[in-house]
Amino acid sequence: MQRIIKNGQVIDETWHLLPKDAPLESVPNSGDVIVPLALWREHGHALKARDGGLGIWLDADEEVEEIAGELDSFQVIALNFPAFTDGRHYSTAALLRQRYGYQGEVRAIGDVLRDQLFAMKRCGFDAFAVREDKDPYDALKAFEEFSEVYQAAVDQPLPLFRRRA
Repeated sequence: MQRIIKNGQVIDETWHLLPKDAPLESVPNSGDVIVPLALWREHGHALKARDGGLGIWLDADEEVEEIAGELDSFQVIALNFPAFTDGRHYSTAALLRQRYGYQGEVRAIGDVLRDQLFAMKRCGFDAFAVREDKDPYDALKAFEEFSEVYQAAVDQPLPLFRRRA
């Protein structure tokens, strides 16, 4: 069973992440699932009617604006990093939190490494599915590597100089 980091703790994964080409028939009638955007576009009404939790995942080339009016339908929004060098979803997480006021779980999936976690958290992520060949307990140490931050971000809206005044 995969383990993820959520709110600063390593926990067992309880959500089933469906592949990008998943047909509606592959979605179980109960249980917690995270569906790809294409499946949501085509079968959103049927997915809302099933029992269990519903999440959605966006690939790096998919825009959050496509689901902005339906954010209350999702308990989890997973943002896929196809490569650790692709940082487009840092902005997506910040938009979800700041512009759209999304309060649910924002999860990083894909090529997620320890070195990224601190910055991801600052942008609004609160859950991380680190790459399967990496140790999530080791990755937790990323949140302890900096004792103070200077810049404003989602997790700390005031810059250091404003907090000290």
